[in-house]
Amino acid sequence: MTRYSEPWGILNQFYRDLNQVFGQLESRPGSDYSSVATSAWVPAVDIKEEIHQFLIEADIPGVDLNEIEVSMEAGILTIKGERKLENQVEGKDYKRVERLHGTFYRRFSLPDTADSENITATGKNGVLRITIPKKEKAQPRKIAIQS
Repeated sequence: MTRYSEPWGILNQFYRDLNQVFGQLESRPGSDYSSVATSAWVPAVDIKEEIHQFLIEADIPGVDLNEIEVSMEAGILTIKGERKLENQVEGKDYKRVERLHGTFYRRFSLPDTADSENITATGKNGVLRITIPKKEKAQPRKIAIQS
């Protein structure tokens, strides 16, 4: 039995879930796939563009870094992982459980300037930091016309 102290909370959560479901159905080119969720828990992500690189920082407390998969394919960066439910002690009566668990799956479209061969990922203090260097932009070149 779940008890809700705020009566509109469950309705608000249902509304967010519906938005995520219908957001997943959009498969137009260029649409943002980062809202794809497979559980109630989705890590918060910050994306920053600097002069020579892109930075993605994801809050993933309680997730083993060895169990997170970061991959890049066809210009899409994917982050997958799982926060496991801690073993609850028998005989303990929890008054409130707010920490969510489950599998998460985030996808981000990267621009053509992203150097997919040199992406690095590090983790510290519950934050996953992905560094994506930028490639040099191709300079336009003049093409001689032959007669």
